[in-house]
Amino acid sequence: MDFALFILQMINGLQLGLLLFLVASGLTLVFGILDFVNLAHGALYMLGAFICASLTIALDNFLLGILIALPLTAAVGFLVERLVARNLYTRDHLDQVLATFGLILVIDTCVHMFWGPEGMAVPLPDWMEGQVRVGDVVLPTFRLLIIGTGLAAAGLLYWLVNRTRLGMLIRAGASNRRMVSALGIDIGKLFTFVFALGAMLAGLAGMLISPITEASIGMGNSIIITAFVVIIVGGIGSMKGAFIGALLIGLIDTLGRSYLDELFGLFMSNAAAETSAPALSAMLIYILMAAVLAVRPQGLFPPKVR
Repeated sequence: MDFALFILQMINGLQLGLLLFLVASGLTLVFGILDFVNLAHGALYMLGAFICASLTIALDNFLLGILIALPLTAAVGFLVERLVARNLYTRDHLDQVLATFGLILVIDTCVHMFWGPEGMAVPLPDWMEGQVRVGDVVLPTFRLLIIGTGLAAAGLLYWLVNRTRLGMLIRAGASNRRMVSALGIDIGKLFTFVFALGAMLAGLAGMLISPITEASIGMGNSIIITAFVVIIVGGIGSMKGAFIGALLIGLIDTLGRSYLDELFGLFMSNAAAETSAPALSAMLIYILMAAVLAVRPQGLFPPKVR
């Protein structure tokens, strides 16, 4: 095994895991705390990518585009919560699924009308397109920046949820929203903030991946499925579970696609290994989810109080 290539694949897996964490952390806030099934969370991921792409092209500055796009994506989340989600909190989960699936179609159509059917490439400054050499390993600068941003976001979320009064209210609202309301806290404003924060985190993930894959219509449809797998594996409502589950799934998915054929080649023909390995690697994260549900249905790191 080429050690330098293995390290590069680990970096790619870590990058994927942290992008998944940004999406899954917002999803676990909305799903785990608000008890709201938001299938349109992936559409907010896509919307953040398009907003950032437009601002980057207009301003010729990727970082400034992100800084402006973040509050704009949060504002979209605010509007979605006020106009759609707020009316569905007390409804059955099936109603929430149907409404947010319809919202996906509405957002996709709006993006198609505003930005057109083609994807948008996001230009990066020259210093982000460079490489960093560590011994024999050459690492892309932008991927390292994605990892750093993901880790910083994870640290800020931990501080917000566990070390601030607002985080205390969020945890209390997740445990007993009726008691929090009885104590004089405006639970509606609290839920609006949580929903907007979740939208901003999803949008940030879209902004970070768009220079690599470009912003395209429907780009959030696949990642939302993986994000649901992450929160099921980690534990619904658990930020720690979302973080560890995302890293685990990112590494399993990346390393499985890269090395499963070599592993199969040890005990079967090369042709059979090259045929079966891609099919199985695509199922690895779902096999992991099924195993966790069978052994520990509440997830690997469920919240302490539910």
